[in-house]
Amino acid sequence: MQVPQLPELPAAAVAGEVCTALAGDGAAVLVAPPGTGKTTLVPLALAQAFDDHGRGGRIVVAEPRRLAARAAAKRMADLLGERVGDTVGYAVRGDRRTSARTRIEVVTTGLLVRRVQRDPELPGVAAVMLDECHERHLDADLLLALLLDVRAGLRDDLRLLATSATVASDRLAALLGDCPVVTADARTYPVEMRYSPPARGERTDACVARTISTALAETDGDVLAFLPGAAEIGRVTRALDLPGVDVLPLHGRLSAGHQDAALTEGPRRRVVLATAVAESSLTVPGVRAVVDSGLSRVPRVDHRRGLSGLVTVRTPLAIAEQRAGRAGRQGPGVAYRCWPEYETASLPAYPEPEIRTAELSRLALELACWSTPDGRGLSWWDPPPEGALAAGTELLRTLGAITGDGTVTTRGGRLADVGLHPRLARALVDGADETGADVAAEVVALLDAGSAGDIDVEEALRNLRRSRSPEASRARREARRLAGLVGQEGRSTQTGSGRGGSRRGGSADGDAGDVAAVVALAYPERLARRRDATSQVYLMASGTAVELPPGSGLADAEWLAVADATREPGRAHGVVRLAARADEQLATLVAANLLTESDEVSWTGGDVAARSVRALGAITLAERRVPDPEPRRVRAALLDGLRDEGFDVLTWPDAAVRLRQRLAFLYARLGEPWPDVGDDALLARADEWLEPELSAARRRADLARIDTASSLRRLLPWQEARRLDELAPERIDVPSGSSVRVDYSGDDPVLAVKLQETFGWRATPRIAGGNVPVVLHLLSPAGRPAAVTSDVDSFWDSGYASVRAELRGRYPKHPWPDDPRTATPTRGTKRRT
Repeated sequence: MQVPQLPELPAAAVAGEVCTALAGDGAAVLVAPPGTGKTTLVPLALAQAFDDHGRGGRIVVAEPRRLAARAAAKRMADLLGERVGDTVGYAVRGDRRTSARTRIEVVTTGLLVRRVQRDPELPGVAAVMLDECHERHLDADLLLALLLDVRAGLRDDLRLLATSATVASDRLAALLGDCPVVTADARTYPVEMRYSPPARGERTDACVARTISTALAETDGDVLAFLPGAAEIGRVTRALDLPGVDVLPLHGRLSAGHQDAALTEGPRRRVVLATAVAESSLTVPGVRAVVDSGLSRVPRVDHRRGLSGLVTVRTPLAIAEQRAGRAGRQGPGVAYRCWPEYETASLPAYPEPEIRTAELSRLALELACWSTPDGRGLSWWDPPPEGALAAGTELLRTLGAITGDGTVTTRGGRLADVGLHPRLARALVDGADETGADVAAEVVALLDAGSAGDIDVEEALRNLRRSRSPEASRARREARRLAGLVGQEGRSTQTGSGRGGSRRGGSADGDAGDVAAVVALAYPERLARRRDATSQVYLMASGTAVELPPGSGLADAEWLAVADATREPGRAHGVVRLAARADEQLATLVAANLLTESDEVSWTGGDVAARSVRALGAITLAERRVPDPEPRRVRAALLDGLRDEGFDVLTWPDAAVRLRQRLAFLYARLGEPWPDVGDDALLARADEWLEPELSAARRRADLARIDTASSLRRLLPWQEARRLDELAPERIDVPSGSSVRVDYSGDDPVLAVKLQETFGWRATPRIAGGNVPVVLHLLSPAGRPAAVTSDVDSFWDSGYASVRAELRGRYPKHPWPDDPRTATPTRGTKRRT
């Protein structure tokens, strides 16, 4: 293979060093910022070097995005003066341009994962270049782990080159066997940072549109604006009115022709509105100004609600720097940031690896196909989180894709070969049997691509069929491809029994039930039923509540098959973004594995409720009262009632309250074997102190009849029961002859007694085996507090005189002796001589 003179870009200067490293070590890391030519120049140099040394073989370049794969192949073909498909070709899902002459093939990482799964030896492949590793896409991390395993066991001659736009390459080099790291220094121009935050009440979209106009007025050349997704690109496009300027979108859902237009300089100034595809994978020529919305769209899982999808987050600082750098590739530039300057310091440093945040059922299926269900036999940049991987594995079991021990089934292999998320693959395969291949494929293609703002799946399909937009054309081509994968099976099952007792004809249009069935096959736990006739809130089978946005057109539907729902900050429920009308018959057929029929005994509405329930997951379909529920379950419901409402459900006469207080005092001061009688402890030992009354109870009223004082005594070992009155007496005799009750309700035991009844006491009574003095609340003749002491002998010396002086005039008929230690105690008022 003869390569012409390469452009003088930084990657060309280090291409020879990369080839030498691969020849000697078998692996290398190339650190090269965006715009240095690493994606296009290095593969050409590798192919030339392999030819020069007689090795031959194909160079495979793995790109994280389809758009980048096609663009890289086209650029290399242009450098060779050839057409794509000759020396340089590409292969992405649903589109391949290669030939027998192809030496360099650019593929998406997901597609290469499937190739490695089908034939791990990769026959005919001399080297694999893993491009843009720093982006940390899930497929890229998995591909790296699989290729390392291939090199270790099957192909020690397979060369691996990993490229990154950031300098954080140490971990990557270590994974590749402490391989050499080659660095290409970017030749960049200065970029001035300007901040253009939204005005009060201004949406980010409007701020971006306003800032684009400012950039066009203040700079020369083209403007590249970064937005989180296609919907935002559409809104900004509609907001711009720029005579003489071409406004071009750039995202992964566009046709190849429209993508190429955004990557090609034109005769007029251009504004390119791009998603993350333009951060590092692509070079947009002619750019002198960048407008950054400061937002990115990343996969996240809401584990509490069971929802997964893309969410909008603040752009990490490393990504913001890469975006700004696009303005300085061909000359001095300006980067406009649509946020206040002070917020830059609070941005996260790097993007979170997708493997840490994404839903992992697809990864789990690939690992099962690799015969390492837990992934522990592989070398990972970051290993998959155990919880998320376990959740993905459990989903695969419900789909019949793996066995109990994680072995992939024949069905699982078939789902993997489809190349979609396992949910969508299941909807395609089973939907073809249910509705016919064409309808199933059309709905799955729509679900995979996402609707263009339509909430009703049927309406979205109608728009897809009649639209002439590039996105719609691409979705229709994808639907035809998917139908081809299952077409033979779909056609072979268009007669015979099916939903509702007969198979539908499998028409290309399908009916509402067909559409909803395919959606439900993908997301059975998202089948949802309206809570009541006036509500827009639906309960999904998963137990998550979602609501329809205003004007959805689905407000009259009792049942929905929800394809997409999001959780928005500040809202009590998820929000339905895409759904189809369904009904109970469809739901119970498609999600039959979620059907349960059981007797439920629970504490509901303040009492025991027993009912027989037929349910679809969390959705109650029918229920009836159970007159004689199982005693064991009634007992559990009563305990739930105690936990929910506390011990006020029981009756606590004074005797029971005082006994509990005395026991609590002994447990606090002496510890075991005296029992803990706090609420949690009593609940934990309910089978000891509330039996047999608890087992005999059937309702709340039965709990109220339990003799709690007698029940509490069951907690006392018989030896301690005999000493209860000794250690924590209910009453104490005072010098007057009265028997006064001790108050154990506070932290210390209290004896409230009239002062005159304590004359003659020389020491404070002590309880708990002499360890604790009671606190004397000495009362006036009217029963009001006069003094508090826990040392009566000291009180007679230091406190009594002042109390006597204060009270003797107020209560002259009561005795107030000079020496209370020798005075006669009295209950009455007659003065004694």
